[in-house]
Amino acid sequence: MPGVTYHFLSDEEFDRRVANGDFLEWADVHGHKYGTLRSEVDRLIDAGKSVILEIDVQGAFNVRRIYPDAVLIFIEPPSLEVLESRLRGRGTEDEASIELRMRNARHEMELADRYDERVVNDDLAKAVSDLGDVLERYETDGGNSSWQ
Repeated sequence: MPGVTYHFLSDEEFDRRVANGDFLEWADVHGHKYGTLRSEVDRLIDAGKSVILEIDVQGAFNVRRIYPDAVLIFIEPPSLEVLESRLRGRGTEDEASIELRMRNARHEMELADRYDERVVNDDLAKAVSDLGDVLERYETDGGNSSWQ
């Protein structure tokens, strides 16, 4: 929802805010600019809220530099072959986009071991449950209990 979940900025405004250091993280992903305004995250943290960001690996590592206690959770496909099949099955990408996304996915998956947790999105209901378990564990005891 614009202004609540997302803020849509012109390229000029986005670039100005990057230059001003307003973003906690930002990236040009698949030809589109995305970012998280630090002021929005700080506002929520100051209010005692937990913040969940859906961001790529570049952004995750930038967040970790600013907030060393951030918990990074990597949501991964069961395999690159399954990911490619899913992308092709959507029918929304041209061949060049699929190739770009697959190159990026290979690179991102090579970095997954730098995350605190990994959740495999093979079965959606199980992935949602596993993610919920991870979030609950970190909210209740800082991630110290084990889970399967």
